Amino acid sequence: MSNIQGKVVVITGASSGIGEATAKKLASKGAKLVLAARRLDRLEQLQKEIQDSGGVAIYQVTDVTSNEQMEALAQLALTQFGKIDVLVNNAGIMPHSLLYKKHIDEWNQMIDVNIKGVLYGIAAVLPSMRERKEGHVINLSSVAGHVVGAGSTVYAGTKFAVRAISEGLRKEELGNNIRVTIISPGAVATELPNSITDMDLKPGILEAYKGAIDAESIASAIAFAIEQPSNVAINEMLIRPTHQER
Repeated sequence: MSNIQGKVVVITGASSGIGEATAKKLASKGAKLVLAARRLDRLEQLQKEIQDSGGVAIYQVTDVTSNEQMEALAQLALTQFGKIDVLVNNAGIMPHSLLYKKHIDEWNQMIDVNIKGVLYGIAAVLPSMRERKEGHVINLSSVAGHVVGAGSTVYAGTKFAVRAISEGLRKEELGNNIRVTIISPGAVATELPNSITDMDLKPGILEAYKGAIDAESIASAIAFAIEQPSNVAINEMLIRPTHQER
């Protein structure tokens, strides 16, 4: 039996890409899923696919930039399933742009989703995990959380922040048996590049993404981290396409 069997997993950004692939992967291994995203139609479709395959999933339309909505999401999981074993902080946006173009609204959106969303997710699940002295927080960073490229400056800043937050959480909560994992993907075939509005950058990024790996590869890595025994913490994985240089 998989160590994932029966675990309650909350996934943000579940309506597409890595979040959707992770939901399907974990459902196939017996997890009970709490799906969160902003697109109701996608959540309904994903729930149906999981249930039609014999899995268990509930959902709630959620904006991760709202602390109140993230608290409500955690409460839904506790009300329906009585516990939260894993949080996958997956929601994120990537509108790359060159700094001199001053895409300030996009900078603020990245800070709100990629940093505050992660913090609000942690804050929502941590009390119940601390009470049980058991839990697992998985935060999605990026290769851009390791290497900064021209045009990715603000995005990279948010993903470096995710790694810093994750390491701080690990040190604060290791005594409570709460595991923390950072997943840093390279180019993955998702909707992320669609958010880029800087047309000096977008063509080159889309070209680089032609060799992107499937979201299922990241989902498998997340499943691997979850299914380890509770005394084993996979703290960080950096996962690139084989051909990706940086």
